[in-house]
Amino acid sequence: MSKTLQEMEIDLAKLEELFRLEKSFDNDFFWEWRDNLPHIKESEQLILDDVKTDYLHLSKHSLLEPIVKMVILSPILKLAGFYRSPFYLKAEQSISILSQEEAIVIQGRIDVLVFKPPFWVVVIEAKRAAYSVEVGIPQALTYMIANPHPERPVFGLVTNGSEFIFLKLQQQDNLKYAESDLFSIKRGNDLYTVVSILQHLSQLAKP
Repeated sequence: MSKTLQEMEIDLAKLEELFRLEKSFDNDFFWEWRDNLPHIKESEQLILDDVKTDYLHLSKHSLLEPIVKMVILSPILKLAGFYRSPFYLKAEQSISILSQEEAIVIQGRIDVLVFKPPFWVVVIEAKRAAYSVEVGIPQALTYMIANPHPERPVFGLVTNGSEFIFLKLQQQDNLKYAESDLFSIKRGNDLYTVVSILQHLSQLAKP
């Protein structure tokens, strides 16, 4: 009989054990966050400057996940083009996956799922501002493993509102993932880069 775990009970070591997940350190594996990024328009930069100002003001008090989604995720997803055809969004999407030996069932809910039917494009895990983004990486990877179309890579974004890490998971021969650099809203134009990466993922998903 299978044992059921919630995604919050899973860490990277457990994922590696249950799914034979491997981390790739090959720069060519996750090139999408780094190469051929589109230029952010001046009008978009002004919007992102406002987002940063709003966040820095509101973050004087602890921000819970719903506020992070509203203040940060909503405008950057719009600027990435994910509110328009061919993309759709789902919130609190339920997932359930079996471990390799089918002894463990992991259940959870994706905070925000961006998809282009029938493929998943980006899985987003949002944390309250007080948490490190590192805390959300195992959860995001767990959701990404549940991707129903393993023949295509799936991308992830983990954020606590001020910091951002992108993930890529590929399931062809074996489960392999990689992380981007860490981006921070408190550093210069990092928010521009975050949106530029999302726009690039949007472009790659459209063909």
